[in-house]
Amino acid sequence: MEHVVVEREFEQPVTDEDLQAMADRASGCYENLRVTRIRSYLSLDRKRMVCEYLAPDAESVRNASDRAKIPYVRVWTATML
Repeated sequence: MEHVVVEREFEQPVTDEDLQAMADRASGCYENLRVTRIRSYLSLDRKRMVCEYLAPDAESVRNASDRAKIPYVRVWTATML
């Protein structure tokens, strides 16, 4: 499994309800593609988010995000330091 980082940007600040709706949509997609969310960071203006996942590869995270209709700017594999 790889560590995968996802950078997300939103035109409008996301609400807690928006985040919950995204999580609800994503849960089945992530499970099917063996993607596990580790943690997420939301900017203070609530327009940017960085998420860390464990997944077989970055493409699995892209596919899960696409299926769940969750926008992303970049998805890349990373090494823990």
